[in-house]
Amino acid sequence: MAIGDATGGTSLAGQINFQGLGSGTDFSTLISKLVSVEQSRVATYTTWKQSWLDKNTAFKALNNTMLTLRTTLQGMSTIGQFLQKTADSSNTTTLTATAGGTAAAGTHTYSVKQLAQSKMMVTISGVASLTQNINALGSAAKFIYDYKGIAVSNAIPASATLADLVNIINTNGDNNGVRASTVFDGTKYYLQIRGLDTGAKSTLTIDPASTLAGFGAANFATVQNNQDAQIKIDGWPLSNAYIARSNNSISDVVTGLTFNLKSSGAGSVSVSTNTDAVLQNVRTFVSQVNQVRSQIMALTKYDSTNKQGSILTGNYGLQMISTIMDNVTADLGVGFTVTRDKYASLSPLGLNTDATEGSPTQGLIVLDEAAFTAALASDANAVGSIFSESFKGETSTADTSYQSCIQGITKAGAYPVTYTVAGGKITSATINGHAASFNSNSSFITGASGQDESGLVLRVNNLTNGTYSSTTYLKEGKIPELVDSLTTLTDATNGPLNILQNNYVTIADDIQTKIDNENVRIAQMQTNLQAQFSKLDALLGTYGQQTNALSSAVTQLSKQ
Repeated sequence: MAIGDATGGTSLAGQINFQGLGSGTDFSTLISKLVSVEQSRVATYTTWKQSWLDKNTAFKALNNTMLTLRTTLQGMSTIGQFLQKTADSSNTTTLTATAGGTAAAGTHTYSVKQLAQSKMMVTISGVASLTQNINALGSAAKFIYDYKGIAVSNAIPASATLADLVNIINTNGDNNGVRASTVFDGTKYYLQIRGLDTGAKSTLTIDPASTLAGFGAANFATVQNNQDAQIKIDGWPLSNAYIARSNNSISDVVTGLTFNLKSSGAGSVSVSTNTDAVLQNVRTFVSQVNQVRSQIMALTKYDSTNKQGSILTGNYGLQMISTIMDNVTADLGVGFTVTRDKYASLSPLGLNTDATEGSPTQGLIVLDEAAFTAALASDANAVGSIFSESFKGETSTADTSYQSCIQGITKAGAYPVTYTVAGGKITSATINGHAASFNSNSSFITGASGQDESGLVLRVNNLTNGTYSSTTYLKEGKIPELVDSLTTLTDATNGPLNILQNNYVTIADDIQTKIDNENVRIAQMQTNLQAQFSKLDALLGTYGQQTNALSSAVTQLSKQ
């Protein structure tokens, strides 16, 4: 049924159309404005949700920067990685060398008498073809060799060829380091077997129990004997003695140096600090630490003119990270002291935080390259120590000596130690104020379980009756210290950054739930309003028709 209105519009059954309905009133605009008022709360919620998502995005970006910094620092977290040194040999055809961070600058002479070699044997008689049957027994035989004193048996079938023998030896699961191959002299093929390991202990012989005819001990010639390398360093050992090692890469003679022997001969190796490489490490360190600092400052800065903070101004998580990053240059290294260590912090090396108000580098580390280079030239090992020392133990007196710790358990730091001796035996001991473990029949004391000193082991050297005190220093350089902090901060499960990010996502999800509920409520309200005003509009349209009818009747009456 269609109901006409004064303007000619219609209201259709089952539909709502507010353009020119019976009353002529613009209810559509009225409802739209009422809904708009309610939607302002949704807009507030949406803005609020976005602010938490923006915080989450900011933390993700910071977390990524910190992960990049951690990865970079892990590549220079040992003295050997950070304090790069060069080793130049005067006779590279005889010997080359590489130097680690602990190698002392200076020159070493060397004399190589012989190289380490493996044992190599070849059959005396050859065969005309690789496919020729070599098993003259006509039944299964055994080829047995002894390598490093262990016998290895190889089953050889009746129809085996030389190629089969090579394959059987090389693929035997019991093979403990022997390689077989063939040698061709242009006419015949010969079996060659050799040990893969060098040194005097890498013996190789044909076992007497071998039954493969033509391949017994008497059928092989030794073309190379196994032997140790022999070398003198700085004229030592004296007389005709030599240092003997089982291979040609020797790294346990001079601290920090690895000698790679090439041939017999003599010469010298000069060790020096690679200043350019170390300086580049420091530049990288400063640059990437500053990236994190810059990001934190941008996220927490406060505009005093407009009295407005940044997205994370005052955030406790960033305050914690900022404190750690700010202390990189200012604080002493863990376990370092200004009285015992030449460099106990980074400031004396030319790394300082710029505190100049308004400076473009304010709050960032500034590197004085001239000062750093001078410090490196003065004492490279001390520079390497404050940057990258990793759990080096020292004691303040000779009464005790550092023995060991458990990395990942024992914490770096300075630990006061006391112990009492009676009757030549330890009767009590403490480390860091906690009762330490000891055995009265030994001279070792161990840090208490569950404490920072847990796993720290000291040796008592003075067992004269009395009570003694000292301090043990377990050093950790600035780079490994920062790596440890970054590992904790960026932990994907329990790290504070991850926890904050998860909290922000949870808050944003909760706000989205509020938005969804509001949208449902507003949509229902709009439906209800449309129904109510539709009825009202129809009623007003009816009243309008009645008014028009009455007006027409009055007009007709007035004409009579």
